[in-house]
Amino acid sequence: MVSRVVADTEAAAVEAARIVELAAEAAIADRGRFNFAVSGGKTPWRMLELLADRGLNWTRTSLFQVDERVAPTGSMQRNLTHLVLTLPLVCQAAIRPMPVGDDDLASAASGYEYSLPDRFDLIHLGMGPDGHTASLIPGDPILEVTDRQVAVTSGDYQGTRRMSLTYKAIDRARQILFLVTGEGKEDALSRLIAGDESIPAGRVKNPHITLVTDIHGVEADPV
Repeated sequence: MVSRVVADTEAAAVEAARIVELAAEAAIADRGRFNFAVSGGKTPWRMLELLADRGLNWTRTSLFQVDERVAPTGSMQRNLTHLVLTLPLVCQAAIRPMPVGDDDLASAASGYEYSLPDRFDLIHLGMGPDGHTASLIPGDPILEVTDRQVAVTSGDYQGTRRMSLTYKAIDRARQILFLVTGEGKEDALSRLIAGDESIPAGRVKNPHITLVTDIHGVEADPV
């Protein structure tokens, strides 16, 4: 894991956007397309704004969702709603939304998996104070899914079920970008860096991880 500690959340977003830009340039040069997956929550919003402003080649980018809440279309609970509100119209054609409005969620998850690239160029992950990442939730059977790249949580988490990429998809990616900012995550971050498998984030075994954080007092390389 390559770790970077920055001054604040704005600096974290800037550094994360820089990493995504470099990955996009390399992927488009090598393979003609950039397959990128972004997690939900507030953390990536500023990063995405910067990417929209900096001229990422959106016509050659496919933007997949790492996870999504099972909620009605247009609901502010939906990560997709925030993607649409954050990205200009010209960028929105790149979005590949998770089909959480389907009645048969298991079948919908299988369909979304079918649409995935063989291997993501970059997957953005966040982390909560409880150590969850994507919608890989502590104690949920989704943590043990090994035969599918997309699955649905068995129970609600903070009021809703979730559809999520699994470790199978995450660990196959060419690069993982952990963007961890905000208060109350110091303990979970230390455990992530230590590879503590008692938290879901610590079970990510992709060998190509970059961590960007504004949380000081952890063992990481300053930018």
